Amino acid sequence: MADMEQYPQEWREYEPIQPKGFDWRGLARKLWAPIAAIGAFLAKFGAVLLKFKFLFSMFISFGAYLLLGPWWFALGLVGLLFVHEMGHVLEARRQGLPVSVPVFIPFMGALITMKEMPHNAWKEARLAIAGPIVGSLGALVLYLLGVAYNSHDLKALAFLGFFLNLFNLLPVVPLDGGRVTAALHPALWLVGFVGLLALVIYRPNPILIIILLLAGSELWRRWRLRRAPQTQDYYRVEPHRRLIIGLLYFGLAAALVFGMHATHVPHSF
Repeated sequence: MADMEQYPQEWREYEPIQPKGFDWRGLARKLWAPIAAIGAFLAKFGAVLLKFKFLFSMFISFGAYLLLGPWWFALGLVGLLFVHEMGHVLEARRQGLPVSVPVFIPFMGALITMKEMPHNAWKEARLAIAGPIVGSLGALVLYLLGVAYNSHDLKALAFLGFFLNLFNLLPVVPLDGGRVTAALHPALWLVGFVGLLALVIYRPNPILIIILLLAGSELWRRWRLRRAPQTQDYYRVEPHRRLIIGLLYFGLAAALVFGMHATHVPHSF
């Protein structure tokens, strides 16, 4: 081994660069900041928010989505979910059905509750498709703003909105598509269930698995009740109404596919 004394002092003090592992502490610091902010907010205003489930659930969902992306992503996602649910709320009130304000569930979306359900499949389909229609219009507004301001962020949110509303059109209950296709033909539920099962096998995901289990349970329940007189009356829909729902359902699905193609931007968060 060469004598280190023959090298200059600054050489002898040099140490080789060692490879660094994954910066777990840096990641923890990034996650801790939003969690600490949420905790501080809840400590101060939690009691008030609990009295307002809408605001409380919205705030919790916003904080949860901050873990997935920047603030504009979390805010935009919550806004898209709110607009979608308000479509259901407006149609429910138009039908004279008592309905709650939307309640947000982190990573699952949002929902409304009703003390009284629609009286037949035609009204249920109208109630169900109102959410994707209004939600798609909200995504369209984001797309137009993204074009006007040349904003990739707004276009990315529009893409997300189109995708979420298209996913909701899958013909399985409890998704909106399952309730819409109730006015078309119950056989579409089986098609949707098989398609969702294939998606779970191809791309396993906890949320998809939960939806698949709920869909299977609801499909079995409705299958057992298929011959009950009240069930047959419920699903009896006039042909021209089936045509209207079919045009809305398949037309909206096609428009959403086109919207996703138009708004696709490189992943940036």
